[in-house]
Amino acid sequence: MAIDIGGTKIAGALVHPDGTMTATTRRPTPRAVDAEGVMAAVAEVVADLSASPLWSSAVRCGIGSAGPVDTSRGTVSPVNIGAWRDFPVQQRIAAELAVRGAELPTVLAGDGVAMTAAEHWLGAARGHANALCMVVSTGVGGGLILNNQLHPGPTGNAGHIGHISVAFDGEPCVCGSRGCVESIASGTAIARWARDQGWTPPTGSGPGTAGDATAAGVAAAAAQGDPIALAAFDRAGRALAAAIAASATLVETDIAVIGGGVAAAGDTLFGPIRSHLAQYATLSFVQELQVVPATLGTHAGLIGAAAAATMLLPPSASSESASSA
Repeated sequence: MAIDIGGTKIAGALVHPDGTMTATTRRPTPRAVDAEGVMAAVAEVVADLSASPLWSSAVRCGIGSAGPVDTSRGTVSPVNIGAWRDFPVQQRIAAELAVRGAELPTVLAGDGVAMTAAEHWLGAARGHANALCMVVSTGVGGGLILNNQLHPGPTGNAGHIGHISVAFDGEPCVCGSRGCVESIASGTAIARWARDQGWTPPTGSGPGTAGDATAAGVAAAAAQGDPIALAAFDRAGRALAAAIAASATLVETDIAVIGGGVAAAGDTLFGPIRSHLAQYATLSFVQELQVVPATLGTHAGLIGAAAAATMLLPPSASSESASSA
């Protein structure tokens, strides 16, 4: 059983051992409600899943959520769900399952860790024992596979590459540090830097086209050869390359998989990353480091929640363990 909680939608599915999904359902993430209002939408997703004839066949439940998360306590404080601060989502979902006759072991994973589990199971990191996977979107997150195991860390935040500092004299980051990858390479940062340098989108409307002042608009301008737009993506690619090389040097990953909305820019982003990587990944054991796009797209959240449950919960976990979730 997989539940994916984000700022725009709450989704659920029953996921088979081969990664196929059935009984998929979703609700919009409620706005202008309290914590219980958001939880009510989660409960509706669980109710939809419980109507499936396969409900009783589920053996574990994975919960993927936007962060910050604290998996040691089963709580979440998503930046884009203001009503939830230290919300005990794992305990509440376990209780909701139990009410519907499914006393399952549950596990919570941040969305970057879930995406990592998904890409290692069925995506671009499949077959790699050591991998870094990243989501480059409004923010920059990630996760690690080490020795074929998902490595979420004590609180579920290991691999959070967005807050590695790559610019000693860089601008302040919202996290309180300075020069973080996220403050340079997120979609928000790319668009802000381009506008600060004098870039303006052509008049008109439409995502990634005329009038689009977001990173998608900057990417479209870069594809047309706009020098400021190209510089914005070169700057972002350099920051990502430095962080990828530092991570690979630290734990000897041999592949970096990048997903998220900014990765949709394709070679506009990946070209600069690969070009700059040669400057940073210089030691012999990281010189063959690959940087590739993620392959699972919008399915990564649900597949990742299921994969995280498979990787983080013991195979012999029984229904009794749900009571301690």
